Amino acid sequence: MRPASIGITVAIAVVVLAVVAVWWPTQVMRRRRMKSSGTSDVVVRCAQGHLFTTIWIPYVSFKAVRLGNKRYQHCPVGHHWSMVVPVSTTDLSDAERIEAARVHDVHIP
Repeated sequence: MRPASIGITVAIAVVVLAVVAVWWPTQVMRRRRMKSSGTSDVVVRCAQGHLFTTIWIPYVSFKAVRLGNKRYQHCPVGHHWSMVVPVSTTDLSDAERIEAARVHDVHIP
């Protein structure tokens, strides 16, 4: 192989790996019913028990500090900073789902 074709092959491999690195966790979250199909919105619960909807993109965080599957971010319900974790919508009652859908944290412009 020529050196130029090796560079192209490496670039293609990097792009494929990046796409898989984002796609795979997204599929896992959908299977666990934590994420709506076609959106990045996820219902989360803060440490004080408040439910709200936030943008949750695997491996990406613009408005929170990621710590494994938890994030430290602002809770728009209690107006405080707290650890939040994704919640499976199948584990919530209808009232809790409505409560979570009613409050969404700030959208990224």
